Amino acid sequence: MTSPSRVLLKLSGESFADPEIKYGIDPAMVRRVAAEIAQAAAAGSQIGIVVGGGNIFRGVSTAAAGMDQASADYMGMLATAINAMALRDALEKEGVTTRVQSAISMQEIAEPYIRLRAIHQLEKGMVVVFAAGTGNPFFTTDTAAALRAAEIGAQIVLKATMVEGVYDSDPKENPTASLIEDITFMDVITRELQVMDTTAITICRENAIPIRVFNSLTPGNIVKAVAGDDIGTLVH
Repeated sequence: MTSPSRVLLKLSGESFADPEIKYGIDPAMVRRVAAEIAQAAAAGSQIGIVVGGGNIFRGVSTAAAGMDQASADYMGMLATAINAMALRDALEKEGVTTRVQSAISMQEIAEPYIRLRAIHQLEKGMVVVFAAGTGNPFFTTDTAAALRAAEIGAQIVLKATMVEGVYDSDPKENPTASLIEDITFMDVITRELQVMDTTAITICRENAIPIRVFNSLTPGNIVKAVAGDDIGTLVH
């Protein structure tokens, strides 16, 4: 597959955590992810990143139980900002000029999200990390990834997960689940496969942006995904 020139990488909060604990920030994991992103950026790809916040929000989810949904969602947005700052620090230490743009105002720690500024920064060779989701409650960071991909003109969304790709059933519950290497947007929706939420899938479908789902825990997979290698599952 030809290497895309501009990609949107979606990192879940779990990408920043110890795989065994699955919450908090593990400096070793952040450094490994940053090193792979730096390698991919050095090869010439323009990389935008949307980060989740599950690794942090899971730790306070008990406090959020019974909370107003909008308030809980805003807490999740703040969690993504923490991950974005950790990733920026690790990328800068790898020698990669990085900017964090936030969908909610945090002027002391992040730039406001401005589409044309983000595109300009990508064209200058910077990695741009998008924090705070869409800036609105009731929307997932998967939807934010699809939205930002459409806005910046990304050729593909790369969804980093903890499994090899998309399966015909939950591999954690069904050990005989089969990996699907190639599938259409409509099949994902009609079969209700757990790839991204329906809003995110619809945005990608309407803007003809394919999605590659892959296992980010496998060393080298982020570099391969950005380079356009056929790993995991391609949704198109």
